[in-house]
Amino acid sequence: MNETSGAPSCATICWIAGGVLGLLLMIILISTAGWGFFGALIVGALVGIGAAYLLKMLFCNRAQTAGETMARPASTAASAPPAPVVTPAPEAEPETPAPTEAVEPTPVSTPAPTSVSDAGTQPQGLAAAREGGADDLKKIKGVGPKLEQMLNEMGYYHFDQIAAWTADEVAWVDANLKGFKGRVSRDTWVEQAKLLAAGGETDFSKKVDEGDVY
Repeated sequence: MNETSGAPSCATICWIAGGVLGLLLMIILISTAGWGFFGALIVGALVGIGAAYLLKMLFCNRAQTAGETMARPASTAASAPPAPVVTPAPEAEPETPAPTEAVEPTPVSTPAPTSVSDAGTQPQGLAAAREGGADDLKKIKGVGPKLEQMLNEMGYYHFDQIAAWTADEVAWVDANLKGFKGRVSRDTWVEQAKLLAAGGETDFSKKVDEGDVY
């Protein structure tokens, strides 16, 4: 209850209670203790005032503090600004992917053909002529100075090397004699080399020995 409802305030009640207590004390002092009127009045007034202050401190201050505490949250709630209304952001439209250009495959370059043919099997050559020097391959019909040099560069220096060539190896040498392809099989180098490697002679080798050819 508060003052606006017509009821007495807490302080008024405390003062009334203090006055009643002081009045009772004055009556008791006069009637039972034989005090004089003025002496009992002073003591009763002091006790009533003191009791009124004490009651006010005990009850009114607590009630006032509690009322203020209750009023603060209400006033805080009333004074708090309304929470902002959050408007959801519009959904972003999905981006249309840019059309990708078709990547043309990079053409694979074909390696240029090497000067060495893959036909047949390459015969085993030597890094250098054996002790005693290379044989005179010009004694084989169809082998001139230029072909002899080419054969030496390919690792062939002796009659027995050429005599040992197989058909596959003959095919390889035939295909790789620059400017003289097919000369091995056409001039029967292997048969001539076999005879010369065994220490024999041919009509052509005799002419070479006599100096009639080169």
